[in-house]
Amino acid sequence: MRSSGSGKSGGRGNHRGAGNNRDERQGQGRPRKPRPEERRYDVGPGASQDGPKSGRGGAARGGAKGGPKQSQQGGGQGRTAPARSREYETRVEERNRERYAGKKDIKLPKTFPGAEQEGERLQKVLARAGYGSRRACEELIEQARVEINGEIVLEQGRRVDPEKDEVKVDGLTVATQSYQFFSLNKPAGVVSTMEDPEGRQCLGDYVTNRETRLFHVGRLDTETEGVILLTNHGELAHRLTHPKYGVKKTYLAAIVGPIPRDLGKRLKDGIQLEDGYARADHFRVVEQTGKNYLVEVTLHEGRKHIVRRMLAEAGFPVEKLVRTAFGPITLGDQKSGWLRRLSNTEVGMLMKEVDL
Repeated sequence: MRSSGSGKSGGRGNHRGAGNNRDERQGQGRPRKPRPEERRYDVGPGASQDGPKSGRGGAARGGAKGGPKQSQQGGGQGRTAPARSREYETRVEERNRERYAGKKDIKLPKTFPGAEQEGERLQKVLARAGYGSRRACEELIEQARVEINGEIVLEQGRRVDPEKDEVKVDGLTVATQSYQFFSLNKPAGVVSTMEDPEGRQCLGDYVTNRETRLFHVGRLDTETEGVILLTNHGELAHRLTHPKYGVKKTYLAAIVGPIPRDLGKRLKDGIQLEDGYARADHFRVVEQTGKNYLVEVTLHEGRKHIVRRMLAEAGFPVEKLVRTAFGPITLGDQKSGWLRRLSNTEVGMLMKEVDL
């Protein structure tokens, strides 16, 4: 047992001896590489020659990029720069805050031409009026289709005053403010008022969910169906109903014949009523089924029950009456009781009709 133990002990001793001999041989040859904690960084004039070899760069061995900062005072050995305390950093921050606390925000210069003018950009006004996106409105300007106060606009970024400037697209006036325009196919039995104290169905029942208050343009008899306009544009509504502008309205009337050939001529020449003569601008027979006739009457007057009174005075009482057009706004296939928003083209045509 002792001999085996001594053998093991001897083996360990021999191993240590071999390790010492290897260290001695390495010491006699090329110099031993320094351990990481023994390396010096080659920054500063006093850097040791034991640092990294030339050509490798200081960053390759954790030099100027990854190593600690060195002080170059005195030209001696490089030393790590002392770290600043947290209290010192706090004082610096407070000093800087006090220095710039009273400074006002710097306004950047306006770079686009005409920026000093008041108003809104033209493409923004057109987009709000419903002519598409701002890019689509810019294309309208590029195509020379937009004019301001009679002058065609050729440059982008033009500014307008929606309250004063007149803007047109393709010759039609644009409603630049927050105006709304609707056409309602009024059913029979609906009163042509926005409110009715007697509780009858009225025009206001069709626009109760609108943010702005609307009012009707003219009136239709309670039993008359068809086109009636609703808007919040007071001047337009006033002109559309004023006799000076003579906006034409077209009606379809169901009467019982037979009718004479000269009925149209009599209506155009004028029918004597209790409040004066009433004249039609146009008359034609649209359809005939036996003794039942469907006739079209166009006139620019707006007196109460004017079409019914004219035909009744001529000897043909009206059984059913529908207004199919108010100026350029037609009924088309709009169903009874349906409300629709007028297009920009239709609004422009209405304004052109009354010189707006």
